[in-house]
Amino acid sequence: MAVKIRLKRMGANKKPFYRVVVADGRAPRDGRFIEEIGYYNPLKEPAEIKIDAEKAGKWLANGAQPTDTVKRLFDRAGIVKPAAAKEQAKAVEAEGTEDPAELTE
Repeated sequence: MAVKIRLKRMGANKKPFYRVVVADGRAPRDGRFIEEIGYYNPLKEPAEIKIDAEKAGKWLANGAQPTDTVKRLFDRAGIVKPAAAKEQAKAVEAEGTEDPAELTE
């Protein structure tokens, strides 16, 4: 089962509003979903994005694949993929583990 993080369209005609949901990749766009993790309102100025970073991170860590649009929303909301977060943590850790004796030589 391919789990996707994608947008579910809500709202009236010409007034779109989207929910960010975790769904089976085979389910219809506006059909059944597993969990709602946020929303996106493109009609507000600036566009309103509210995503639960903890839930998104949990699903990304479990292998859920975000769509291209959701990836862009994650970037704008400041949510980082777990692999990227691990790389950042390793980089910070590597900077902090320098031996002080090496610096004096």
